[in-house]
Amino acid sequence: MIKHLRYIQLIVLVLLVWLGWQMIDRIAFREETITPLEVALQSADNNRKELEKVLCHYQKNPADSLKYKAACFLIENMPFYTYSYGEQLENYKSYYAWLKVRKGKTAQQVADSVKKVFGPMKEPQKKRDIMEIDSAYLCHNIDWAFKVWQEQPWGKNISFEIFCEYLLPYRIGDEPLAYWRETYYKKYNSLLDSLRMSGTLDKEDPLVAARYLMARLPDKKTFFTSIAPFSFGHIGPEFVQYQSGSCRELTDFAVYLFRALGIPSAIDYLPVRGDGNASHFWVMLWDKNGEGYISDFMKNLIRVRKCSLYQKEGAAKIYRNTFSANRDLHKQMAQYGEEVYSFWRIPKFEDVTSDYAYSYQKELVIPLEKQYKDERSGRIAYLCASNRDRWIPIDWTVYDASRLAFRYVRNGSVMRVATYEDGTLCFLTDPFYLDKETNFPHYYSIGKKTQDMVLYAKFNLKEENSFRNRMIGGIFTGSNRSDFSDEDTLFIIQGIPNRLNTTVKSWSDKGYRYLRYFGPPKGACNVAEVAFYEKDDTVALSGKIIGTPGCYQHDGTHEYTNVFDGKTWTSFDYSKPTGGWAGLDLGREVKVDRIVYTPRNRDNYVRPGDVYELFYCDKDWKSAGKIKATADSLVFRDIPENALLFLRNHTRGKDERIFIYENGSQLWK
Repeated sequence: MIKHLRYIQLIVLVLLVWLGWQMIDRIAFREETITPLEVALQSADNNRKELEKVLCHYQKNPADSLKYKAACFLIENMPFYTYSYGEQLENYKSYYAWLKVRKGKTAQQVADSVKKVFGPMKEPQKKRDIMEIDSAYLCHNIDWAFKVWQEQPWGKNISFEIFCEYLLPYRIGDEPLAYWRETYYKKYNSLLDSLRMSGTLDKEDPLVAARYLMARLPDKKTFFTSIAPFSFGHIGPEFVQYQSGSCRELTDFAVYLFRALGIPSAIDYLPVRGDGNASHFWVMLWDKNGEGYISDFMKNLIRVRKCSLYQKEGAAKIYRNTFSANRDLHKQMAQYGEEVYSFWRIPKFEDVTSDYAYSYQKELVIPLEKQYKDERSGRIAYLCASNRDRWIPIDWTVYDASRLAFRYVRNGSVMRVATYEDGTLCFLTDPFYLDKETNFPHYYSIGKKTQDMVLYAKFNLKEENSFRNRMIGGIFTGSNRSDFSDEDTLFIIQGIPNRLNTTVKSWSDKGYRYLRYFGPPKGACNVAEVAFYEKDDTVALSGKIIGTPGCYQHDGTHEYTNVFDGKTWTSFDYSKPTGGWAGLDLGREVKVDRIVYTPRNRDNYVRPGDVYELFYCDKDWKSAGKIKATADSLVFRDIPENALLFLRNHTRGKDERIFIYENGSQLWK
């Protein structure tokens, strides 16, 4: 009965939130003679008097005319913001403080500890800014924003428009409201004292100030993890100071820090990576000449046109968060009178793809012959990118079959086009790839020809190159002395391993009691598994495990004993870059016929015993069959050529990525 009651309460909460946003969508964007400010004040209900106090306060003195305009800017856009609150929600955020002092624990262990200490998370309640913000809070924010804008030397190179959008806002996203400006100012402003007194540095340049500040932060240690005990959204100014968490938390800290000290900053982001499944956030700011610079994971500020993101292919579209709602964009899409995909329903962003585009299409035209013949009622067409086997809209245009085109699309991504009808994406094209070299799209349209495939992984192994490269130069040796003073070389790894288990023949026909794998210089002896076999034997040799104790994590999770535990998903990560090894004392002399080794990995190879299913895209995803792996590879037969493919592991894991199969190899997209 209690479970049913909670379920009903959850449904009611979801409906109320949905209805609230529908009301905002209809009222706050409506086209009448009424001003956006008046619309906002009307939606404030009983809180209207508090907001009018702010307006009256700044109207009294002509010297506060800019502050009045700033107040109007904030209030006009206030209806578009909500936040979650609750005691349990704040308890769970202790996770970020605990990460800072985790003492060798993994992020997952810390997340589990939070759940154990505080119990299950209840659904947080929602509040709307426009109905909660009082006059004291809003005036405090405005006064402090103006204080730092006007007192800092670089403020003279910041326009009022930039100030309003990227320095004035009292919040970043959906975090709880907090008095953060004065706290950050008192904690970090003194770090800039010597810059303000400098006679040599360009202290009127916001970029110089930002770099100076970052170099002098007392705590530069960050910890990145995508793991969290709850889907928080933005966690707020208090907890981001621990500089632990995902790219969102690290970026939010930089924005609070910069804005509190008068340095305008924005958050730019990828809705979907072009070569992965995650979104990504980073901080953006400008020098005194308006040139853009970015900082990723609180690292150095790099000029946009020099950063790796600018040069790297993939990620078809890039956006910049704004505090203000993009009313022009909403008006353009609303004229067609249809439900729009959630990303565009209340747009608080601008398209900045062209700023980051080294290789891109100014106009991506979808030819009529590449469009499906199915009739669609939707007038808005969406450009979609891949997230696992799902398609996520990342851009839009007017759907006109005779003229279907998108603007400023970066090359290097797999995409397809769809309309959005009755809450479902209805596809208009096959998937296609925008080639960086040729600038032409290649469509993955299947025909009658088929091919057989041998598959080794379900996710792009490029993500694991750092592990695989650390095996190049690794040496397998044998000896009859425990100190290996007379060791012989059995094999040297000369290339990166491309599968879970690589088998090689021993170079020696002598017998040895002691066997080992010695990692190459600067490789931290990264290896997951090693097995030595006698001739014609199917069971690996066993003995006393020997090696160099100590792992980089200092928690016993990556010790040398993992190399012979039979688990390909555990590994050795020596505490020092060079000198690590792991081996066996067999207790007798044995001739080694062959060696099988596994690189350190994230468990995305084909693992024996797991059940896999291959899909190919033919308008929708279609199954090519399920297979239970008996080795580290899978064989699928009679699969359509030129098909976009997706391999799902039904047994474990979540990292899976689309690919194609060419010349006997998986090519990840």
